[in-house]
Amino acid sequence: MGFKARITEQGTRARTAVAATAIAVAATVWGVSALVGPGHTSAHDVAGGHGPARPGGSGSGPGGTPAKGIPEGIAHASESGANAVNITIDDGPDPRWTPKVLDVLAEHDVKATFCMIGPQAKAHPDLVKRVVAAGHRLCDHTMNHDTAMDKKPVAYQEQQILDAKKLIEEAAGGAKVEYYRAPGGAFTPDSRRIAAANGMRPLGWNVDTKDFGKPGAAAIVDAVKREIGNGPTVLFHDGGGNRAQTVEALDGVLAWLKQQGRPTGFPIRTAPEAAEAAEAPDAADVPEPARNHVS
Repeated sequence: MGFKARITEQGTRARTAVAATAIAVAATVWGVSALVGPGHTSAHDVAGGHGPARPGGSGSGPGGTPAKGIPEGIAHASESGANAVNITIDDGPDPRWTPKVLDVLAEHDVKATFCMIGPQAKAHPDLVKRVVAAGHRLCDHTMNHDTAMDKKPVAYQEQQILDAKKLIEEAAGGAKVEYYRAPGGAFTPDSRRIAAANGMRPLGWNVDTKDFGKPGAAAIVDAVKREIGNGPTVLFHDGGGNRAQTVEALDGVLAWLKQQGRPTGFPIRTAPEAAEAAEAPDAADVPEPARNHVS
């Protein structure tokens, strides 16, 4: 075979190999996309190292499948009906302020959902048990209150959620954590799936009282009155600093709700997605003010 013929044959073989490689890559990407589907880890995420964290985590299998009856959608509605209001308390437990919040709730005969930081629960198991004994529910608010965790790898999100759940449940002495609230509303499809797979309903909010900024008790009460039309789930804090204004405002808000004939209840846990579609827009899509959790 002459030199020119050999060159021509080699070029043909090279083009054939390149074409075969391109077809294989395309098939692989299509296969990944088809497997993960809408709302799941994308081919880009897999390539970028943000795929399933570990067996039993956010991927396939028990850790990646919602627990029976627990949807991945963010909850807002109340189990107690369309007119009911959900009181939620974040960032505790705190040895100074959580007892005062519990006293106000007891005075008004109101039950609330406490979204706890893992290390805080471990440090104050007596308060976690008191919350449970009073008939309130527990919510996972992660280990470190990282409001940028939606930008972090899935393995990090999983660690933040599941480690906190373990600490809270150990502190509670057997009570289960029933909800997961992402710090600053930083939910991702992966974090919602991890939560649901572990029996926790993702929990949003509709009314941000802005109590973390200490605007004054009257301003906190006014925020609830002004925004309650957005939906039934109200966000307060018992941790992260001086919560004297929150305690005073919570008393005022609960008195006002009673005057308005608005009962209180717990957020939905097992309602189908169709029920959520009719709810008000989620204020949890608007992040809380960026802040570092004080542990």
